[in-house]
Amino acid sequence: QNYLAESGGGSVEAGGSLRVSCEATGYPATDYCMAWFRQVVGGKREGIAAIDRIGRTHYADSVKGRFTISKDNAKRTMYLEMTSLEPEDTAMYYCAADTRYWCGDGWNSETAFDDWGQGILVTVSS
Repeated sequence: QNYLAESGGGSVEAGGSLRVSCEATGYPATDYCMAWFRQVVGGKREGIAAIDRIGRTHYADSVKGRFTISKDNAKRTMYLEMTSLEPEDTAMYYCAADTRYWCGDGWNSETAFDDWGQGILVTVSS
């Protein structure tokens, strides 16, 4: 059974850093397009970063220059390194995976991904 599990969330003060991880079980999800989404209470799920089979990355303007997506194929794990965190970054963070190699123009489309983690909370205090 395919399964994605996030870890590493928590609370941090504004300006701080945090890393969240997403481990895939059941299939080598890191061989395909994977992404991070986030959702605030009452808001839509927003795609913020994606990484494809060969490591090409995409970022939303809201996180570009502050967040870095990466992966370790041997560990079947994707990471999101978050720096210069702001209270506006407070949200549930979800990892997502699909079976296409390349993320392409739909990298931040919620409907483009089949598999999702359960989400993990990141809270940034001012």
